[in-house]
Amino acid sequence: MLQVIDIVEGTSVDGPGLRTSVYFAGCKHKCIGCHNPQSWSFDAGKAMSIDEVMSVIRENDFNVTLSGGDPMYSALEIGKLCQRIKEELHKNIWCYTGFLWEDIVGIPEYMCIIKNIDVLVDGPFMLNRRDTSLCFRGSGNQRIIDVKKSMECNRPIVLDY
Repeated sequence: MLQVIDIVEGTSVDGPGLRTSVYFAGCKHKCIGCHNPQSWSFDAGKAMSIDEVMSVIRENDFNVTLSGGDPMYSALEIGKLCQRIKEELHKNIWCYTGFLWEDIVGIPEYMCIIKNIDVLVDGPFMLNRRDTSLCFRGSGNQRIIDVKKSMECNRPIVLDY
């Protein structure tokens, strides 16, 4: 089961184009100034099966963004969701995390998500680096990473948005 706080259908703020954004419960980063502190609790929201989440994604037929909380704290289950999205729906997937690419790439627990997503937005929100002019992220330290190219090059390849 996945602990889901909200599913926002047809949003354009969590990646390019209209997307279905799934907000998962649970985050230990607890960034000062976080726009979603209600997501910190791992018990927030409601339990949903992968089939239930897939049904909403399928119905909307948009690309997908995974956020939270931090999806990496539920990597094994969310990894299964990512695999199904790719195999069944062939959607572009973005994922937001407070972890840095360098700290999670290659770790099997996290790779179940990383191997099935297209873009990772990494790094904690930093209030002292807040920048409302940035696209798809809240602070200047956060990077928008092309996952496939980064895996091929063995270093983070940052996209320019």
